Amino acid sequence: MKLLRFLITGFVFGIVLTKSEAVSWYRIVEMFRFESFHMFGIIMTAIATGVIGIQIIKKRKIKDYKGFKIEFIPKERGITRYILGGTAFGLGWGLVGACPGPIFILLGTGTFTIVIVLLGALLGTFIYGILKDKLPH
Repeated sequence: MKLLRFLITGFVFGIVLTKSEAVSWYRIVEMFRFESFHMFGIIMTAIATGVIGIQIIKKRKIKDYKGFKIEFIPKERGITRYILGGTAFGLGWGLVGACPGPIFILLGTGTFTIVIVLLGALLGTFIYGILKDKLPH
């Protein structure tokens, strides 16, 4: 029962992404072809919300749901990991038409062919786990 709020938040987030058409393959294709501002607007809104949310957490010293202080650990400088990771993520997103979050939303909407994508994402995560020590971080 304690984690019910996270389940409800997930359902609400899924409904919002579905209603905003952020999980639509056609909207994603429009974005990659630069034919529509729709997805870019959603992404920029998410970035702005994240930046504002992090600043509020830092200024008000908000704690997590267990009462622990939320800490933001600075990452090492370097561009290689961002270029490699971003390229892999973007290629996967462009080829499949879904990033990791909407995979579960699409499964919930009855798009069962997304199971193939989910299996591929799990396989990719497994392979990353094996190779992570050899990759730039």
